[in-house]
Amino acid sequence: MSLKVEPILPNFGAVCSGLDLTQPLSADEVKQITDAMDKYGVTVWRNTGLTDEQHVEFSRNFGYLERVPKRPDGAKMRLPYRELFDASNLNLEGEITTDPAAVEYRKGDRLWHTDSAFLEKRTSYSILLAHITPPPEAGGETWFADARTAYEDLPQETKDLIEDKVGINSLWWSRKKAGADVAEEEILERPLARHPIVHTHAGSGRKSLFIAAHTMDIEGMEGPEGRQLIADLIAHTTQPQYTFKWSWQPGDMVIWDNLATMHRGGEYDYTAYKRDMRRTTVREGTEPHLMETGDDPYTALFAKSPKAVDINSARDAGR
Repeated sequence: MSLKVEPILPNFGAVCSGLDLTQPLSADEVKQITDAMDKYGVTVWRNTGLTDEQHVEFSRNFGYLERVPKRPDGAKMRLPYRELFDASNLNLEGEITTDPAAVEYRKGDRLWHTDSAFLEKRTSYSILLAHITPPPEAGGETWFADARTAYEDLPQETKDLIEDKVGINSLWWSRKKAGADVAEEEILERPLARHPIVHTHAGSGRKSLFIAAHTMDIEGMEGPEGRQLIADLIAHTTQPQYTFKWSWQPGDMVIWDNLATMHRGGEYDYTAYKRDMRRTTVREGTEPHLMETGDDPYTALFAKSPKAVDINSARDAGR
């Protein structure tokens, strides 16, 4: 089958159709998708009809899938596969959660970010599928920003300044920025990940920014100076000419490349409307046949959650 592509912006974002994602894909069909991703950075698929199992199997076409933290034997989980990250506002019973840690943790999703930048091994694709969404007038959309074109439009002086800079990233920093009561000393005691803030995107050969809400500091720069540079680069990348939003309907799936984009969740009344979103995350640089790597970074990371955003509590509440 042939992929049909309708661009959203001239070089960023596309609505795709023409492939049956519920069925196994041929090598050529997978290449059609990855080619579209390399060009547009974000692809949107309406009314996919995917089950949880099909969502996971489709995602395996693109590499090794990260897994949610391991639970004790017999512990209840809302979703049936560890490869599915729960991006909802629901508890284990499928009702809107009132768990304070879960609510506090999710506030960070409203900031411009790249998934898993706080891990040593970065995420390439995030593949988010909508199961239940608020009514269109209630919000809950997702915004995307084009980090490649934004980089290309920077003044040469700024490009020279940031060329070899390395960002220090923390999950807890983004939660603190979103209002969680986490001391900076606590953040520094927990895992940090260092990534160049400019890199060459492998699929397109274009340079891209890799910087967003998880980026706490820049190596070699004084704190205030580095943080101002981070804020300036995020503000530049999220200008209207580089961004679009997607308003979800049940069955919609969006794939975005974290190595070429930023994204953030839109506002909605968290306490009034169910929003059931489930995400797979593909590790950068892995081949589809590498199904097991033997590591488990999320279990180790979440075991050290600060109390204000205790991920174990958030997970137990269904997030």
